[in-house]
Amino acid sequence: MARLIMFAILAVVILASAVFCVSTKRIMRAATALLFVLFGVAGLYFLLDYTFLGAVQISIYAGGITMMYIFAIQLVSKRTLQGLSERWLGKRTFLAAIIALVGFGTVILVLLKNEVLRYTAVDGDSLANEVTMDIIGHNLMTADKYGYVLPFEFISVFLLACIIGGLVILNNNKKEESK
Repeated sequence: MARLIMFAILAVVILASAVFCVSTKRIMRAATALLFVLFGVAGLYFLLDYTFLGAVQISIYAGGITMMYIFAIQLVSKRTLQGLSERWLGKRTFLAAIIALVGFGTVILVLLKNEVLRYTAVDGDSLANEVTMDIIGHNLMTADKYGYVLPFEFISVFLLACIIGGLVILNNNKKEESK
């Protein structure tokens, strides 16, 4: 019963923060709401006893990615951000609703095709097919055929290059503004 109450609290926090994130006009408030969404998802992982994934969620996404977003927001000038506010009226709202419904239908179709609901709800045998933490840890830290060390290293070098490129662009813009 306590897990159900915690799930309900986390679900409300995640949904409220996600709605606030996409509906606010202030970008720093949106980044803060995104941080609450990511912490809520980490709470769901901890609730499911996936401590490794919860720790990864907090350290990589809530810590690293959100801080990178905030760093990028601080690099962009206020004049650039002022042109980003748009109003969703008429055709755009209708188009967004259609795209959301198509996405929701696709998710339901994939779930029904893979019979996920039947295996987890009816059979209750989903734990027999669960991937253990040993296999996840081995795949994350190996450079073998299905290892992820090299992609992680490539992404870290790519993100570092993006940050350096952003700093160079910022430096050039400041030089142009001072002239």
